[in-house]
Amino acid sequence: MTAFDLVIKNSLVVKHDQAQPLAVDIGIKDGKITKLEANIAASDAKEVFDAGGKLAFPGVVDGHQHWGIYNPLDIDTASESKACAQGGVTTALSYMRTGHYYMNKGGSYLDVFPEVLEQTAGRAYVDYAYHLAPLSAEHLTEIPELISKHGVNSFKIFMFYGSYGLHGRSTSQNEFLMIPEGERYDVAHFEFVMRAIQAARVKMPEIADTISLSLHCETAEIMTAYTKMVEESGRPKDLEAYHLSRPPHSEGLAITIASYLAHETELPNINLLHLTSFKAIDAAMKMTLAFPHVNFKREVTIGHLLADIKNSKGVGGKVNPPLRPREDVEALWEHLLAGNIDWVVSDHACCKDELKFGSPREDVFVAKSGFGGAEYLLPGLVSESKTRDLSYQKIAQLASWNTAQRYGLKNKGAIALGYDADIAIVDPNTSYVVKAEDSLSAQEYTPFEGFELTAKVTDTFLRGNQIFGGGNVLGAPLGKYQFRPTA
Repeated sequence: MTAFDLVIKNSLVVKHDQAQPLAVDIGIKDGKITKLEANIAASDAKEVFDAGGKLAFPGVVDGHQHWGIYNPLDIDTASESKACAQGGVTTALSYMRTGHYYMNKGGSYLDVFPEVLEQTAGRAYVDYAYHLAPLSAEHLTEIPELISKHGVNSFKIFMFYGSYGLHGRSTSQNEFLMIPEGERYDVAHFEFVMRAIQAARVKMPEIADTISLSLHCETAEIMTAYTKMVEESGRPKDLEAYHLSRPPHSEGLAITIASYLAHETELPNINLLHLTSFKAIDAAMKMTLAFPHVNFKREVTIGHLLADIKNSKGVGGKVNPPLRPREDVEALWEHLLAGNIDWVVSDHACCKDELKFGSPREDVFVAKSGFGGAEYLLPGLVSESKTRDLSYQKIAQLASWNTAQRYGLKNKGAIALGYDADIAIVDPNTSYVVKAEDSLSAQEYTPFEGFELTAKVTDTFLRGNQIFGGGNVLGAPLGKYQFRPTA
């Protein structure tokens, strides 16, 4: 009997806990990493993969995606998990909620979530999990069972849904979110969500550290007023207009409110999602000082690190919160390099061309929000490392380890003994221009069109199985739902 199912040889292994890549082989058995040592004998393996001297990163744990938001969930799962594999993402965590978009259903998560799992089963090329957004009073009562029965230990609040829909002003919050008449999705509800999650943590002390709440921090009232001003100003309805209509201080105010509510409700595990601006980060850092007992995690997206309101191609770069001016992009990088950002995600939301753009096509206010980007997350970070003081070790932390630890994926996020053999092979010495047509996503455009990247994922392994190579996915979908916290 051979000692290994697969040995990956001739790679430089990037570890989250080592300053420099290690010249070791990776021995894999039964989907787990069982040996990290130089010169493992090829005769000890059923199969040998020669990495050709390239980097071996831990498979990316992308903590922020949106499968099924615009396309049928079963179809989106297949196509967008291919884009994940293309970018070295081996575990994708998607946000899911009831209401319009996604499943287009209201009601109990105990009824809806099994349908979500049924539609994704057997279709994903990467492993996956879900975060859920408690929108109604009924959802609050379901939180303990969602954790214990379905392995969902991370939840979300969309703060801007107070008077906003997904793309702009909403005439009926109850209709958009499909919540009962008489209920409101507002600051009071946000407080009750926090109290319900904290109550679940108290009930489940053995896994309490893995239960967390994420927040999309924008202030609906600020956005409503500024959108009206921008639309009436007569200025071009471009990405800069969208930035002005959802100003950075809207993020800062929402972060402040969310942080005080976390303090009030004694909920310690708070994730501040997709921070986009100096003012957002500044508010987040101030809240960390004000409430040191709250374990804040701060997230940015690869889109907000690479694109800005000028270099993104047209209104295809519309996303919530918006792309910002270059000075905000540089502020994000300054804080990331200073250690103030905990992880980088894609916020991948495939929105096809025919749905994305309205009429007129160049009007940002009639376009849909969101775009794909999982295939550029790891290549983008490695490319930026060439000109910024960003180490490979730090990339492994930002793209894999930190996210896995926070969300209870205890067998993911590291190239280490006993961990799932999720590995992305990266060529750091290549140069290419981003073209939407080269992506495995079903999205026909990208705001990164024409960007030059200098690193590329050449091969991806999921639990020791090669799922991407030669520019395409390989084999049948092997992705499994991750019941968290996993052992």
